Amino acid sequence: MPGEAFNRRPIRARSAEWAKRMAASLAASSITPDQISLTSIAFAGLGAFVLAFINDAASMLFCALAIQGRLLCNLFDGMVAVEHGKGSPLGPMFNEFPDRIADTVLIAALGYAAGYPALGWIGAVLALMTAYIRAFGGSLGLPQDFRGPMAKAHRMAVMTAGCVIGAVESAMHGSRYALLTALLVIVVGSIFTCINRARVIAVQLRQV
Repeated sequence: MPGEAFNRRPIRARSAEWAKRMAASLAASSITPDQISLTSIAFAGLGAFVLAFINDAASMLFCALAIQGRLLCNLFDGMVAVEHGKGSPLGPMFNEFPDRIADTVLIAALGYAAGYPALGWIGAVLALMTAYIRAFGGSLGLPQDFRGPMAKAHRMAVMTAGCVIGAVESAMHGSRYALLTALLVIVVGSIFTCINRARVIAVQLRQV
């Protein structure tokens, strides 16, 4: 697809042998990259549901695993589309929209699980803003900027750690401080990410 490499998020795992083998297996099947992208929403939705509505130690661990499933889908859809030439004309849409849905439901669910739903929605909006600023730079003809400090992979790493630590905390003490801490890190980090990406766009525009 035109511009795919130019706007592609750098992921180190793409060069791993296990990822290459898995991508090759998926490419050899009837599964399409767009279907893999949609599957990421299913993982995110399941993880968000159990975290927000069950909210016990087991649900936190399940959510942590669901996040990893979502991220694996994000890895393999691009590899199957680009490295194996199975991309579709709608690939750019399926590459972006499921990510925005997954980020929103997961971070909002983290807010409900931590006991601060409004803060969760603030975090979800800020996650959308980081993507909007990146895409806005791309719309101006600039390379899309995936820098952090709280890009998608960083947000999901923080949330995964919060869920795993939160599961231990919940089982031992019944409290939710780990979830709240993860949410605060995501919110504050996303604010700085928005500022950082906007600053870089401004610098690049002045150089044009």
